[in-house]
Amino acid sequence: MLAVSISRRILSIAMCAGFLGSLALIPSHAQSSNELAVRPSAADRAAVRQVTHLSRHARPANLDLAPARTGTLPAHPASAAAPAAAPSSPPLARSPGDLSYHGGAVVEFTESHAIYLNPNGSCTIASCWGDPEGFLTDLGRSEFIHAVDQYVGLNSDNRYTVGGRATFKFKPGPASPGFASTPFTDADMLAVVHAVASATGETGYTHIYHVFLPPGTDECFDSSFTVCYSPDNLNSFVFCAYHGSVDFTDIGHVLYTVEPYQNVRSCHVRTGTPNGQLVDSTNNVLSHELIEVITDPDGTGWWNSMDNGLKGEEIGDECSFVIPHFFDPSTIRIGRRQYALQLEYDNFEHACTARE
Repeated sequence: MLAVSISRRILSIAMCAGFLGSLALIPSHAQSSNELAVRPSAADRAAVRQVTHLSRHARPANLDLAPARTGTLPAHPASAAAPAAAPSSPPLARSPGDLSYHGGAVVEFTESHAIYLNPNGSCTIASCWGDPEGFLTDLGRSEFIHAVDQYVGLNSDNRYTVGGRATFKFKPGPASPGFASTPFTDADMLAVVHAVASATGETGYTHIYHVFLPPGTDECFDSSFTVCYSPDNLNSFVFCAYHGSVDFTDIGHVLYTVEPYQNVRSCHVRTGTPNGQLVDSTNNVLSHELIEVITDPDGTGWWNSMDNGLKGEEIGDECSFVIPHFFDPSTIRIGRRQYALQLEYDNFEHACTARE
């Protein structure tokens, strides 16, 4: 039941403090001119305890017990997606999958910032995640990103770009019951995001912070350790990634995603994708979360409000097709490269589509 409910709207107003203080976070040496090195402090943790708004929406893990879809959505192609035709007029009738607008903000243009958590400096970006920033750059210049146009009300190019990065070294905490080491919590993620956003001064809807976790690192919503990314503990393994927004009392509104290591069973893509499972699993979930932030940053934007088994699902949730143990993306050409990416829901087409 929990794995089902996690795909619905998850909202809370207050959050408990995390335990980032139990982890020794050390700033990395700068690797490029736009890389930031900062240390989350007691002030950052205090800022997390004082937030006035927190919204989160998770992508469920593809677990064996997850319910199968019942055929309410159009079938998707197994490998290649045809580009969606431009509609001549708005739809006259709704489909069970259509998204509804709930009056809140959308993201018309923004800059993405990568934050890499690096255990003892043992990961390189290429070996642990591939090239997320390169992918985000390609995605922002692509036709595929224009899937969001009908929801944000703009159709100009190059609205979604890539900014600077931050990297942190950390020492994993001691083992917790059922876990190889102490999991991070969302409060820990927010302390890291607060530290980076405070240093850059870049907040609001024009900036998104993507926090990437390395292999072997679990992360949970809170210190109860019951709703988690935890491939090593199936009792608590619920989600693969999530996006959220938060209001800090000192720096204001901040958008973020949490991107655990995706090349694990129940989160990775099927075999045989163009760039291999590590790279394509990372990019597949990153595109899912970014596009959902754009269309529903605060939980009050676009999502399915029909009571048909899809209630609460966002633009990416409805097209996150699965086969046993794997997500099943389509092969989509972006510029001169091919990527394995899930499709996105199109209200005009009443279907999951891609633009190439």
